Amino acid sequence: MAPDAKGWYRWYALGLLASINVLNYLDRNIIFQLFEPIKRDLGLTDAQLGWIGSAYVLVFSVAALPFGVLSDLRSRRVVIAVGIGIWSAFTSFSGLVRSFGQLFVCRAAVGIGEAAFGPASTSMVADYFPGKARALAMGILAAGIPAGGVLGYVVGGWLEGLYGWRVAFMAAGVPGFLLAVLAGHLRDPSRPSEPILLRKLLKRFEVTVTTLARQCAPLIAFSGLGALAAFWIDRYYEVDSKVDVAVLGSAVALGLAVNIGWWFWQIRQDRIADTPFGPDLTGPVGDAFDELVRALRVVLRTPTLVFVFLAGAMISFGMNGLVAWGPTFASRTLSWTPTDITTRLGPGLVAGVFGTIVGGVVADWLKRYTDSARVLTTAFGLLVGGPLAVWTLSVRDPTLFVVLFTIAFFFLTWYNGPLVATIFDVVPARISATVVGAYLLFIHLAGDAIALPLVGALSDRFGIDRAVFILPVVSIAGGLVVLLTMRYVRRDMMRASLPTAEYQAVI
Repeated sequence: MAPDAKGWYRWYALGLLASINVLNYLDRNIIFQLFEPIKRDLGLTDAQLGWIGSAYVLVFSVAALPFGVLSDLRSRRVVIAVGIGIWSAFTSFSGLVRSFGQLFVCRAAVGIGEAAFGPASTSMVADYFPGKARALAMGILAAGIPAGGVLGYVVGGWLEGLYGWRVAFMAAGVPGFLLAVLAGHLRDPSRPSEPILLRKLLKRFEVTVTTLARQCAPLIAFSGLGALAAFWIDRYYEVDSKVDVAVLGSAVALGLAVNIGWWFWQIRQDRIADTPFGPDLTGPVGDAFDELVRALRVVLRTPTLVFVFLAGAMISFGMNGLVAWGPTFASRTLSWTPTDITTRLGPGLVAGVFGTIVGGVVADWLKRYTDSARVLTTAFGLLVGGPLAVWTLSVRDPTLFVVLFTIAFFFLTWYNGPLVATIFDVVPARISATVVGAYLLFIHLAGDAIALPLVGALSDRFGIDRAVFILPVVSIAGGLVVLLTMRYVRRDMMRASLPTAEYQAVI
């Protein structure tokens, strides 16, 4: 282990990365506190608000995988620093928009920047904290999720009340530029920090138009159908043009999901030549694609990862949906102002910070007795917190609502550290960031990318008070799915610890 992975420096690095993660989720979640004034000023529907939330998720999901590959092959600190700069810039630009389409694009670009941070930072922390302390370290890093949610509500509500939602966006993006400089000077605990020769890499990327069209046929087909549908709706039904964007965006997202699923199936069938991942690429691009193929094979042939991915998607659906639509639910059903939402939901979100850390501590302690400790901790938190969340959404007494919300959120955040730590337990370190990138891609495409517009559409038809119940129910289902890993986790951990040649033989 490198000297940087020992002593005080690793705690400094963890503190810096955790602070960046707080800003990550602040910039991601601030928009949810601003939904109501944005809806009023831009004249949007709830479904359109959901699509704005999903703009970030869709791009984040797709970008996380290539950034994970890049983090495994090149400088993780550079990937992190560049990502922070991108998401900070487009968070500020969000305050300048004048239409649904402009805000959609800005939020999508925020997803590109934040996708760079996730795989690289978790991989770095895993190298700084190997072994027994890993779940706790992951819990501290993941504490930025609820902490950023708290600050997103507080900062968003405070600035919107004083200066309006546009200033709230512009101010939220500023701190990221300082943190990007600090991240760019981090020492990598396990590899030299080489520069990324992007221009040289791009020169090596050669692919014909015919090959690209064949490999991306589902995406092209769905995008074409979506464009035709959008044109038809606009030409013959003369509905609001914002509907056209939603239809086209849905088609492109569905085509991308089908395309990725098709590639996964071909990789499983050893038909690599029919995907963009080989077999004739060489040099940096070939290394990246080879790394990606290896990671995807590991996921598909490791049962623990299959169930973790499925459970993660369900958890993402429920938890991120609750974070996104919580302020709107409180505003409409409890008649709370943005200040009320900040002061009354704030303690519950703070409890989520402690829940994230407690989940890591419990998982590390329990691991002394069973290899299934981390999945048991994850399942326990969801199966306790999920029913409490259902109860919370059914009450209209403000005091009882706050109490139940606080307890529910404490347990619902237990999963953050242990579930990600499970991924690192069952994959070799050399492809860990790539696998985490694949994990983030899958859980967000199959999770909150669906949840946010779905709840918005259900709200337009049935009301937000009924639409939100789907969210905790799906989270509970995720808690049940993660228990299925108990049969395989010990075997998969043992395989991951094998020498490279033996591991490749069994995979």
